[in-house]
Amino acid sequence: MGDPVILVAKWLEQLLAGWGLSASQVNVVMTFIGVLVLAVFVLLLDIFMVWVERKVVARFQDRFGPNRLGPFGLIQPIADVIKLLIKENITPAGADRVVFNLAPIMALATVIMLWAVIPLSPTVFGSDVNVGVLYVVAIGAISTLGIIMAGWASNNKYALLGAFRAVAQVISYEVPMVISLMVPVILARTMGINSIVQAQSVWYIVMAPIAALIFLLSAIAELGRAPFDLPEGESEIVAGFHIEYTGMKFGMFYAGELLHALTMGGLFASLFLGGWRGPGAEAYPILGIIYFFIKAFFIYWVIAWVKYSLPRVRIDQMLNLNWKVLTPLALSVLIVTALLDKLLAGAPIVVYVLSLLAANLAILLTTSRLLRRYARSGRQRVAQPAPIATPERAVAISPKQNASA
Repeated sequence: MGDPVILVAKWLEQLLAGWGLSASQVNVVMTFIGVLVLAVFVLLLDIFMVWVERKVVARFQDRFGPNRLGPFGLIQPIADVIKLLIKENITPAGADRVVFNLAPIMALATVIMLWAVIPLSPTVFGSDVNVGVLYVVAIGAISTLGIIMAGWASNNKYALLGAFRAVAQVISYEVPMVISLMVPVILARTMGINSIVQAQSVWYIVMAPIAALIFLLSAIAELGRAPFDLPEGESEIVAGFHIEYTGMKFGMFYAGELLHALTMGGLFASLFLGGWRGPGAEAYPILGIIYFFIKAFFIYWVIAWVKYSLPRVRIDQMLNLNWKVLTPLALSVLIVTALLDKLLAGAPIVVYVLSLLAANLAILLTTSRLLRRYARSGRQRVAQPAPIATPERAVAISPKQNASA
């Protein structure tokens, strides 16, 4: 069976050539059509994600979720879009109108741009660039620019505080994310995402589970979703960076967040879960698309599970987790993976996989023991009597004596 996408593309090329267009003109038109189809598909998928998000959280909270408009509430996202479109768009007095209106477009457009290098099947992808991982890192950093622009241009101190938090959060968690991305690059010996997928005869999550976990945690922090949703902490900064946005402008921020979560699920699936690989995927590319989205939606479900299960952390706790735990751990995993990859060159695949897995388990065990020791020493410091300094000498009193005084 031929690939339906390839068959349609060849038919369009023949049709355009029959209209008298040159080969270069056909190539330009086909590229434009491909970009348009991919963007429309992703945006339609984003609308569907609104329904999925509500259904998932409803199950977590023992509710029905949307169930009135259409079967199983499937038409509810359409009603939400109509509601956002007819709401009044307000621009605050004193706001930078150009930057204010450009911020939601930036937040959504940069997420769509990530899909240009994500392979959906062996033959369905936007562009198979040989530096796909570097492209993902660059666009992922730019995607947060929309948040910074929104907070700065809104002329609101709460929005600006949310933007400041976003800067600290994204810059911090980009470090362990980039380091963890280097692990599949080393294992596959390429930075092309489709080539990384093709190299995974064994899923990289088996050989590098710590790198996969670090990438997932860093992705959640970069998304700004709970428990790392500090840029829009309602309890402290009244919804944060998008407090001044109404109507479809706010809807674009919300759509960008949902789509970014699924995008991170797709990237995780491609880098650590074999992407489109599966039984019959190379012979029947449509199966590759199905395998890819099953894996991507599973990771999206995990991200939603974390969001609706854990409370928001403090900013100091978030930064401590990054700089004191995730970054040193990511560096350790990267060094060990590079050394073992070099030492085990030419070894049987079973020995190679088991050695990397054992090394990851050893690092994980060592890290857990160090964290337990650190937590124990912290509890002891809290339980010790508080010394009181006097001009003559420092006197240590017990908590009971301190309370009675």
